[in-house]
Order: sequence, then C-alpha cells, then structure tokens
Amino acid sequence: MSSPVAKRRPVAEINVVPYIDVMLVLLIIFMVTAPMLVQTVPVNLPDVDSKPTEIDPDDSTIIITVNERGLYFIERDEADPTAMMLRDVLDYAGKVVAEVPQTRLMIRGDEAVPYGKVVELMGGLQAQGINNVGLITEAPDPQARR
Repeated sequence: MSSPVAKRRPVAEINVVPYIDVMLVLLIIFMVTAPMLVQTVPVNLPDVDSKPTEIDPDDSTIIITVNERGLYFIERDEADPTAMMLRDVLDYAGKVVAEVPQTRLMIRGDEAVPYGKVVELMGGLQAQGINNVGLITEAPDPQARR
C-alpha cells in the first residue's frame, strides 16, 4: 500500500501575485519620484509676483536653463545634462520649432546670471523667428514681505 504523500503531485503553476505586488510598488515609487527629477541643473530662480502659466503636458515645451556661471542647458530626459554653446542651443531650438511650430520655449535663468546672457539667448531666439518664449520664475515668499 502506498502512502498518501507518494500520490501527491507537485504544483506546476507559478504564483505571480508576489511579482505583481512588487511591480505595483515599483510603479508607485517611479510615479512619485519622476516629478522630482524635472530640474536637473540647480538654479536659483528670481522671485517675481506674476500670474502662473499652466504648461500642458501634451504641449511641446523646451526648457532652456542658464546657470549661475552663464552656461546653457536644454532640459531633456538625460540624467546628466551637458553644457552647450549658445549657437548649439539656438540650432536645436530652431530645428524643433521648424518641425513643431507651436513649440513653447521657457527660459530658467539663475538670479545670479548676468542679465546679458539671458538677453543674448532671447535675442538669438528672436533672430531665428522664435517668438513663443517665456521666463520661468518663482513666486515670492509671502512671509518674506512682512
């Protein structure tokens, strides 16, 4: 007579529930951290009391950053952005706007950058026929006024 243990067949199914749980946790982690990774070049934006502009995620927007040393960066999906020459930034912006005319260009200029660097960038964009340009600032701290 055989024992009941010998008649038992091994389960040939893979339990995927733990894998799904892990994937959902990873998805939540990426969803929470992704918005925090938008600013790749550290910049102290000037405080200006102005009306906020809504940026549509479906809209084509290029963010150009000018850091405190006057170096230009284009915000892309790169973890480590590289500094670019002004003519390279203008060439890139011109190509993108030629392909998608409704592209918006937003400039993040550090408050310590010489004013001429931002004006030089804006003048170069205008010379290329790009007029849909805006400046990114921070809202002033309401407690600082007291």
